[in-house]
Amino acid sequence: MTTYVVHHNGRAATAEELAAVAFGSPAHFTAMQVRGGLIRGLDLHLARLRTASLELFGRAVPDEEVRSQLRAALAASPADVSLRVLVHAPGDPFAAEPGEPAMLVRTASAGAPPTGPLALAAVAHERFQPAVKHVGEPAKRFFLRQAAAEGFDDAAFVDRDGRLSEGTIWNLAFWDGTAVVWPVAGILDGIMQGMIKRQLAKLGVPQRDAEVRADGLARWARGAVVLNSRTPAVAVHCIGNEVLPEAPDFVALLHRAHEAEPLVAP
Repeated sequence: MTTYVVHHNGRAATAEELAAVAFGSPAHFTAMQVRGGLIRGLDLHLARLRTASLELFGRAVPDEEVRSQLRAALAASPADVSLRVLVHAPGDPFAAEPGEPAMLVRTASAGAPPTGPLALAAVAHERFQPAVKHVGEPAKRFFLRQAAAEGFDDAAFVDRDGRLSEGTIWNLAFWDGTAVVWPVAGILDGIMQGMIKRQLAKLGVPQRDAEVRADGLARWARGAVVLNSRTPAVAVHCIGNEVLPEAPDFVALLHRAHEAEPLVAP
């Protein structure tokens, strides 16, 4: 991947600033796709950054400052990029009180999502503070590698109550033949997920939240997908031993909902 821009607090990042992030500064992030200099779901990204900063640091970078730094990075980048915003607290990572939140913005060429359909291993795992998009999280990489070694494409997490929650870097969604089903568990509410939910509501498509069990999934699910910042839907044909139909109409519906989300300027 070609890196185009790495900014810290609105200007080219120095080695010292990057070292602070690389060597222990607590951090969270959000990732988005930029097309023609415009972004879908910007309000959801701003809300994610604000909420996570308040949770981790007790304070947040103001929304308008975030937008200003996005504009600075995009002005120095091609029109179509993948953009990541990382918020960290410089200073002693073991101090009781974190430092003032600072921002690292990186733009790079956009990568393509997998074409699917995917086979997901069902693994027992629950993330710490699942509502925060933490930097790092080595368990996600571990379970991805483990799943690949067992012949799967990726992994889906199952909590202690047997509920499916999310994938390593994905949200999960299911189709029951009538409605889109969103799993109820400790998960990170994805930005793509949020966009899809509100556009499906505008399209009049039924949706429901439910506890989704890994066992017996094939008895009722007429389709399943994973979704993240790069794609609104990649078909899943199995989770563990549960084999599911590919449901191209379901995949197409979620892509249509994504296209309905307006692109906006930062």
